[in-house]
Amino acid sequence: MLLAFTGLLAGPAASALTPEQENLSGRVAALAEDYRVSTIPVADRWFLIRFYERRQFTPAWAEAAKRDVLFATLASSARHGLDPDDYHLQRLMELDALLRTEPTPKLAADIDLLATDALARLAFHLRFGKVNPEQLEPSWNFTREIGGASPVSAVNRLVEAEDLMGLLDQLAPREQHYLELMEALSVYRRIEAEGGWPHLPAGPTLREGMRDPRVAVLRRRLAVTGDLAGHQPPEDGQLLDEALAEAVRHFQRRHGLDADAAVGPRTREALNVPVSARIDQLRINLERARWIFRDLEPRYIITNIARFKVSLVEDGEVVWSTRSVVGRPYRQTPVFKARMSYLVFNPTWTVPPGILRRDLLPEIRQDPGTLARRNMTLIDMQGRPVDPSTIDWAAAARSFPYMIRQEPGPENALGRVKFMFPNPHHVYMHDTPARELFGHTDRTFSSGCIRLESPLELARILLEPTGQWDEAAIQRTLATGRSRTVQLPEPLAVLMIYGTAVPDNGVLMFLPDVYDRDQRLLAALDADFRFTPPAGFDEAMLGHLDIAP
Repeated sequence: MLLAFTGLLAGPAASALTPEQENLSGRVAALAEDYRVSTIPVADRWFLIRFYERRQFTPAWAEAAKRDVLFATLASSARHGLDPDDYHLQRLMELDALLRTEPTPKLAADIDLLATDALARLAFHLRFGKVNPEQLEPSWNFTREIGGASPVSAVNRLVEAEDLMGLLDQLAPREQHYLELMEALSVYRRIEAEGGWPHLPAGPTLREGMRDPRVAVLRRRLAVTGDLAGHQPPEDGQLLDEALAEAVRHFQRRHGLDADAAVGPRTREALNVPVSARIDQLRINLERARWIFRDLEPRYIITNIARFKVSLVEDGEVVWSTRSVVGRPYRQTPVFKARMSYLVFNPTWTVPPGILRRDLLPEIRQDPGTLARRNMTLIDMQGRPVDPSTIDWAAAARSFPYMIRQEPGPENALGRVKFMFPNPHHVYMHDTPARELFGHTDRTFSSGCIRLESPLELARILLEPTGQWDEAAIQRTLATGRSRTVQLPEPLAVLMIYGTAVPDNGVLMFLPDVYDRDQRLLAALDADFRFTPPAGFDEAMLGHLDIAP
């Protein structure tokens, strides 16, 4: 590879270079040996070599006005929750000031290289995210492909653009979800600049009708974030009146808490999260959105694990949603993408090996009647029934060459319907007989699969295009008690995501980090950028320039 680039730099085009091009050519050639420019490491020196060779070493940022536009664009990266320091902004401005007073060819070349590196970094971050999700999510399989375009050509178009900031913004997701998170970030940064919000002192739980000196602080706190808006405070400033109680409920709903209007320890803790932490939460979720919200199909199902909610989206609009139950913190529902292709009415449930070993076998050893009570059948590996009385259940933990299947029925763990989207995690969506779980605010109760509160509604919606599956037809099928597999008229994508800051019809939700994933992503977002190209990135550049690796 290095020999190929050395040959490029020494090619015939070099003989016709201007002094400025000669100077830049020499500085670019030095990148093959040293990846630093003005002591600053560049993200991808081979990209810079290709970029300037393509331009025949014509400087990209020779005009001061053009550099000013770039600096303003780099500063605007903060709107996306990114850090302008990742794009050498301070150093570039210092070097630029020096160039305007004491210009030298080397300084001009260094600024050109750093400026292009900064622009390429920002373009990459807006398109793919700063952090490589594969390093944080072991189950990650969302596409991160460049689609055959040449990064050299793409960055060159940005360099030559009349509206650099506008063109760069087009690289970020354009879905409403992302745009509303950007707007929320702007609002919370303004709150921070104005001093944040007051701290609510500890004390007894506050309830509607109570009088307490802390009520005045609570009123100011909720007014800052718009939970209490347009309210005329009562003459008694220490009274928690009806309007303030409703504002507390609004705050609690936005923060994934029980909306009981009681300001106890959990609500007070959420109220006292500093504005800087909420800003970080927005930055974290803007990064997640850059990973996910692009190249989406017109119709898809999305599960936000942290919000315990499943939604059907059509043309960017949520047309149906339901509450869900997700995996326990020690049996987490994974983040991944798959395609739903069929569903099963009256499903059987073959107990997964992990649940069999950890949960069911110990229960059977304690109570051999468990199988009959739960309508379960013991089968061998060929699917043939086995008499449970012939099994030494005490020895089953050491060797158990059987499976246990729960037959269809009202107590089946999968309920009346399951939705299948084949994946290596054996995760799917299904009904459940444990309806009481949907009344909880924190719904981390499953072993990884997604339980739906309204699964039959989803089945009817997905099968509606067939013209054969209205509610009555579904009920007739369920009444047979027999399993029936039904292919969807058209497979659709299923996105399993994890988001702790979510816009919802103009209301910003801050959700508990039930799997403790936010801090790790924040640390990666604040760390130095390490370039990890997505699939096809290097091949796209090489193919465009006809350079053999």
